[in-house]
Amino acid sequence: MLETFNNRNSERDYTIHIRIPEFTCLCPKTGQPDFATLFIDYVPDKLCIELKALKNYIWSFRNEGTFHEAVTNQILNELVAVCAPRFMRLRAEFNVRGGIYTTVVAEHIAAGWIAPTPVQLP
Repeated sequence: MLETFNNRNSERDYTIHIRIPEFTCLCPKTGQPDFATLFIDYVPDKLCIELKALKNYIWSFRNEGTFHEAVTNQILNELVAVCAPRFMRLRAEFNVRGGIYTTVVAEHIAAGWIAPTPVQLP
């Protein structure tokens, strides 16, 4: 089960980067394991994702047969549902299978949120 905690700096836009190098699920066609590195980037609003709960949630996919596109969108949807971020991007880079690498990117942008302009330094 995913858990959250209060964002103590909700007045500011800032980005949280999470890298999960050991994601595993099963191919729904062959039952063979699929491995991926997940990259989660998000701008929290009122809540942040608790990392131990996230780890346990990610492990729950180890015995699930699912397509890469479906599981990427499922994870994004469930993370957004629990923490309602201003912005969230999930990039899932799957290891080679049959000579093909798959990367799936899904994004959520909260209604009305405008990304801050990056600062350009000399």
